[in-house]
Amino acid sequence: MNKVNLSDKIFSTISKAGKELNYPVYVVGGYVRDQLLGRNKQDKDIDFVCVGSGIKFAKKTASLLSNKIKVTVFKNYGTAMFKYDGVEYEFVGARKESYQRNSRNPIVEEGTLQDDQNRRDFTINALAISLNEETFGEIVDSFGGILDLEYKLIKTPLNPDITFSDDPLRMLRAVRFACQLNFSIDEKTLEAITRNSSRIEIISQERITTEINKIILSKKPSIGFKLLEKTKLLPIIFPELENLKGVDIRNGQGHKDNFYHTLEVLDNISRNTSNLWLRWAAILHDIAKPKTKRFEAKVGWTFHGHEVVGARMVKPIFKKFKLPLSAEMRFVEKLVRLHLRPIPLSRDEISDSAIRRLIFDAGEDIDSLMILCEADITSKNKEKVKKYLKNFEFVREKIVEIEEKDSIRNFQPPISGEYIMEVFNLKPCREIGTIKNQIKEAILEGEIKNDYEEAKLLMYKLGKDLGLQKAQ
Repeated sequence: MNKVNLSDKIFSTISKAGKELNYPVYVVGGYVRDQLLGRNKQDKDIDFVCVGSGIKFAKKTASLLSNKIKVTVFKNYGTAMFKYDGVEYEFVGARKESYQRNSRNPIVEEGTLQDDQNRRDFTINALAISLNEETFGEIVDSFGGILDLEYKLIKTPLNPDITFSDDPLRMLRAVRFACQLNFSIDEKTLEAITRNSSRIEIISQERITTEINKIILSKKPSIGFKLLEKTKLLPIIFPELENLKGVDIRNGQGHKDNFYHTLEVLDNISRNTSNLWLRWAAILHDIAKPKTKRFEAKVGWTFHGHEVVGARMVKPIFKKFKLPLSAEMRFVEKLVRLHLRPIPLSRDEISDSAIRRLIFDAGEDIDSLMILCEADITSKNKEKVKKYLKNFEFVREKIVEIEEKDSIRNFQPPISGEYIMEVFNLKPCREIGTIKNQIKEAILEGEIKNDYEEAKLLMYKLGKDLGLQKAQ
């Protein structure tokens, strides 16, 4: 293939803008790659390069499209962008770059299209499509990017050691593209990532987290995390996950490798949800196993309390990754803390009381918790997996049944503390909490319904037992 059919209005308009400015113009980057791969995705951004001023190029294109378009200019970088019909278009003048050792911010000079392609991270991203009148739609491929697309290969255009030393974020991008596209990383490129892995330390946490989240949101995230581990990047950027790796054996007894188990859980959950935070819960569900690992002669290896310790580890990890410390973090904390709770219910005879307590503790996140627990079944024994999934399905049915009957998911105590104070003429005191808690326990145990009248009768009885007098 040496030509691409570009029918969208934006391309003919840009071609016209280039002609009027006497600039050679091209569409570059991910759009070109995805067109050649036949990836049917909605483009949110498209990049263009010209041999000339990127700012003038953007303004000229915008004026030809509509007089209402606002162009945002980044003068220091010689770039500009605007939004049109829901798509973000970015314009840059062709440039060449040089780097200093301790910074990923390049020294930029004007350059040719060849210079601009030289600075691209990978051959598959160094492809361009001409928007010039005489060669409109023709592919410019200086580094064999089309062949690398065919062979599904991630490879740098120039010396990979220079590429990664100049901009170490490209190492994470290599892993991310391999994961998203299900490509392999060229052997020399992979070796260069390993040699330069320590350079990742000069990259800001925000940029690292962006790439990690993209890996997590890919179709099969384990590909990315295995590559991070293989290239020695993982212990630098996510040591808590690296620490899960390995198997200890004592008295002939070993435990599973919790790193690979976690990646299997992550892949399992990714088949059923694209929720980033539910996928983070899968990554962190066993994160405290190294801290809680003990060998007991009678039972072998144990990880008692790893769900509690793990929930406490969520906040420091979120802080380090600069992830939101609000509802998203609390959601992950809750799922890590509760991820063992449904397992005994799937093995034993299920009591309504146990289901009520699970619904009460999980609240609106009960469905997410069940998705995590089902993903956590990673036995190689297919019959065993089938049995557990069937048992979990029964737990789900019981959750629906109990919820319809008792409305526990959004549990609000039928009797408020204020009402108890009013009935017994009390000021704030311990007895109020005692009565409220015992009413809650009675509802969860099924001794009374989640009902105002039944709760009120119990309140009178509990008050009497505590020696409280009803107000006159």
